[in-house]
Amino acid sequence: MFQVRIHGRGGQGVVTAAELLSVAAFDEGQYAQAFPSFGSERTGAPVVSYCRMDKKPIRTREPVAAPNAVVIQDVTLVHVVDLFAGLGPYGYVIINTSRTLTELGLDEVLQQQDRARVLCCPATEIALECVGRAVPNAVLLGALAGLTGVVGIDSVAKAVRDRFEGDVGVRNAVAAHRAFDYAQEYTEHNNETVEMTHASAA
Repeated sequence: MFQVRIHGRGGQGVVTAAELLSVAAFDEGQYAQAFPSFGSERTGAPVVSYCRMDKKPIRTREPVAAPNAVVIQDVTLVHVVDLFAGLGPYGYVIINTSRTLTELGLDEVLQQQDRARVLCCPATEIALECVGRAVPNAVLLGALAGLTGVVGIDSVAKAVRDRFEGDVGVRNAVAAHRAFDYAQEYTEHNNETVEMTHASAA
């Protein structure tokens, strides 16, 4: 089972992101579920949503306590909410920011993480450029697909187009593809760095 926890603020499409991810997984033949946490959903308040994907039926309905991936839609939640609770050293982290982990003060917080699985993605900037609105949810799903491979980008793009009609859906799908490519380039760069390190050691 692959479990994703998405953090953001009310009005940023956090719940929609989990729903879109579950639809993408379902379209690929997986079992999937998506649901939000309970509590205040007022605009600007911290919001959490969850998505689970598996090849077999999913029985649990509990909140995701030990995620395989954490997606942070709003970087202002860093140091305010325990975003990384339950995340193992090989879990994935995607943060909506153009800043570095050092600039965010997360080097020590994430020192146990495999850094090749931690991605800072300028999702808001991509959304503004492609969609014209600062709504990063679809963009970050593209990044998640590119970094983890847990779902394909074509399935993500289809889920986005089906959810948002007309030009809005098309533009969000383009933005998701942009973030997918961004994550893929990041992964390829890390793989090349690892290969060079191994070659030097030999």
